[in-house]
Amino acid sequence: MSEFATVVSLALLPAVGNFAGGMLAELWRPSKLNLNRALHASAGIVLAIVAIELLPHALQSTSGWVVGTAFGLGGGAYLGVQTFALRAQPSGATDMARMWIIYIAVAMDLFSDGLMIGVGASLGTGLALVLALGQMLADVPEGFATVANLRDKGVPAARRTLLSLAFAIPVLLAATGAYFLLRNQSELLQVSALVFIAGLLTVAAVEDMIGEAHESAQDKRGSVLAMILGFVLFTLVSAGLGQN
Repeated sequence: MSEFATVVSLALLPAVGNFAGGMLAELWRPSKLNLNRALHASAGIVLAIVAIELLPHALQSTSGWVVGTAFGLGGGAYLGVQTFALRAQPSGATDMARMWIIYIAVAMDLFSDGLMIGVGASLGTGLALVLALGQMLADVPEGFATVANLRDKGVPAARRTLLSLAFAIPVLLAATGAYFLLRNQSELLQVSALVFIAGLLTVAAVEDMIGEAHESAQDKRGSVLAMILGFVLFTLVSAGLGQN
């Protein structure tokens, strides 16, 4: 398999996780508390990706000054996009309008997944594989929440399936674009791009995933335990693949 084909295959993993979560929403409607726990687990996985893979890899290759600056720029960029999206939302938006806003937000999240995989692949396919597997696990509850929202708004089943499949487009575009743009660049630029995405992911986990979990149901001890288990799960996956 060529290196480009490998990148495409890895980029599909988050989309597969998202689609699997969506199909689960077609078959089963869990309680709001269980959705709360699933989102906490997803946040734990994302935080583990940043803490176990992205930042240690960056700190081995460049200075803390570069890492801190790139992380801050990534987190700030996410806040900027979030602020723009909130201001663009009509003040009297209907439930259907809010549904599409949520759908676009998820597509943007998958786009960032693709960027991370493409940048990771420019540094090594082993790193890209671990990142793709981690995002696949984290995207299952996200896909579930998205399709459950579409279902609640009365979107027909066939259209829900097509919309769920369409999430593969942004992740593939981002992964291939990042890979071709960065594969022949300096390691400093590649690592800085990876840390920039780490900033995006951290803010997304803390602000969006945990925030959405709190909107679903009040936290219980099981919610915190789910986040811990998500962190541990990714750490074991990384260790099992020999990355740490």
